[in-house]
Amino acid sequence: VTAGQVSDYVGARALCDSLPDVDWLLGDRGYDADWFREALKDKGIRACIPGRKQRKAPVKYDKRRYKRRNRIEIMFGRLKDWRRVATRYDRCPKVFLSVIALAATVIYWL
Repeated sequence: VTAGQVSDYVGARALCDSLPDVDWLLGDRGYDADWFREALKDKGIRACIPGRKQRKAPVKYDKRRYKRRNRIEIMFGRLKDWRRVATRYDRCPKVFLSVIALAATVIYWL
């Protein structure tokens, strides 16, 4: 859990060592960094991340696979229906993550 104004890179760097054994990682433009792509490649994970608009050389990615990312966005949208999650009432990370787990369980169950 990071602060709202922290860049996506900070969270990605912290989670890089604990990534599970997967084939692909879908991410938005916020995760487009050469060091992150190299770290994924070293772990045997293929990145499906579009390049930032400022990039001089375009980056290849699987556009059809990237379109499936909408499922992730829908899940976050459903979590944000819970006002407590969207506005982050709970400042304690343990309580905040517990509320997310509770919300995800209720969403899945219903």
